Amino acid sequence: MTELPVRIDLHYDNHVHTCLCHHAAGTMEEYVLAAIKKGLRRLVFLEHMESGIDYFDTTWLSERDFDDFFREGDRLRESYSGSLEIGLGVEVGFNPTCRDELIERIGKRTWDQIGISYHYCRHPDFPYHLNLVSRKEWNIKAINQAGCDRILHQYFDTLIEAVHCLPGTLLCHLDAGLRYLPDLCFSQGHIDKVAVLLDAVKAKDMSVEINTSGIAIRGEPFPAAQFVKMAIDREISLVAGSDAHKPEDVGRYFDRLPDFLRAYP
Repeated sequence: MTELPVRIDLHYDNHVHTCLCHHAAGTMEEYVLAAIKKGLRRLVFLEHMESGIDYFDTTWLSERDFDDFFREGDRLRESYSGSLEIGLGVEVGFNPTCRDELIERIGKRTWDQIGISYHYCRHPDFPYHLNLVSRKEWNIKAINQAGCDRILHQYFDTLIEAVHCLPGTLLCHLDAGLRYLPDLCFSQGHIDKVAVLLDAVKAKDMSVEINTSGIAIRGEPFPAAQFVKMAIDREISLVAGSDAHKPEDVGRYFDRLPDFLRAYP
């Protein structure tokens, strides 16, 4: 492979899920086998943690689920130690009203990666939290009703707060909020908030994820080119993640990343 102008290891998939999160398919071992088949050297399970979310679907792990997660992860590490490095991490969906609870839960375990994201926002006009990354029609309709521009400002403000207060190591899918809204565009005000967010990421010595699930959704990874360039200009480290929700998606589109990254000298 031709050397890239940006240092990123495409043999590492730093973001996969399992059926434990209730909206993905496949056992942890099936993801491990898929990673080995694709020639990866490292796989990080980054499973969902949420607190205080009022939503009609559960898309995250309970503490009992995390007990099972670590038990099976330790077994797989032993079974496949000669074939694949396996990391056990968490994708923390930040809820500002449950900041202390999330910090306490994170602190109870030893994680190989702590990803920060923001999936659910509270709006006074709706009975449930709004799922900002949902393709469901009622979520999209509610977001449009509440005001896309306003929610995007809230999205980036909340990520800034999360990076400041959580012990994160990785910022996940930076601009994936409202990913299924047609004709979504970022204003200069949103871009200015991303600059503040990336400055916070740099100050905490975190990495930014290049999440290839965006390629299937919008034709380019999360985050968009302009935000990747802003991260590179700040010398923030980049890591690849597939955000796989089924085993066959492990490492998906990693072969396309060199062409994307060569565009950011």
